[in-house]
This record gives sequence, C-alpha cells and structure tokens, in this order.
Amino acid sequence: MRCVGLDIGDKRIGVAISDPEEILASPLATITRDEDEQALDAILELVDRHEVERIVVGLPYSLDGSIGQQANKVMAFVEKLSRCTKVSIETQDERFSTVAVDRLLAEARPKRHTSRQQRDAAAAAFILQGYLDGLKASDQ
Repeated sequence: MRCVGLDIGDKRIGVAISDPEEILASPLATITRDEDEQALDAILELVDRHEVERIVVGLPYSLDGSIGQQANKVMAFVEKLSRCTKVSIETQDERFSTVAVDRLLAEARPKRHTSRQQRDAAAAAFILQGYLDGLKASDQ
C-alpha cells in the first residue's frame, strides 16, 4: 500500500510518497495553492495516479501541544479533502519538521541553494517518514 504525505501551507503544499511496503518516504511534488479547489484536484490526481490508500497530513501543533491558528487552517483544508475522497486521511504532529528539514538539507547540500518547493516536498517526506516509522514501531 502507498501513502502520500502532505505539508500544507498557505501558498504551497509539499507532497511525498511512500514505497509500496511503507518503509521509505520520498519527496514527490509541490503544489501551488492559489485556490483550494485547484490544490484539491492536484492532490486527488496524484492519489489516483499512484494508487494511494492513505493520506498523512502534517498538523502544526503549537509548542505547548495546543491547536493554533495554522493548525485550524490545515484542519479546514483536511475537511474539504475528506469530502472529495474515500481514501483514509490521518494527521501527524509536524512540530519542528521545517527546522529538521532545513538542517538535513544544509548538511546534504552545504553549498547549494534549496528552493522553497524542494523544502516543502522534503518536509512532507519528513512528516510521512515519521508516520511510517511510527507504524513499524507499533508493529513490534
């Protein structure tokens, strides 16, 4: 089964995909979020094309674990997405994901500039990998 991970922002949505065995997450794409309907269509097209059975959405909790303004925006988008698909949608805590991804990219590419699109897709992969690792840990 394949999973798609989403890092939902106000302007862009980072997308990652798992391998069929749900072991490894890889950056897939970045969707420009000009309008929600256009972004939803793009997500659903990727879900169909890759035969995805689960969508994992990064939820940006506040540092104290509460649901803040950005998390509410993400939940509103997830609600719209859930009305458009029968694919299972789950959320994953994404606190510190952007900081972690920025560090990883800086280490991997010390002299190269990373675009915002690359960073968003990498953040989605980081979120999805955390989810996949959690699945494997709960199986043991």
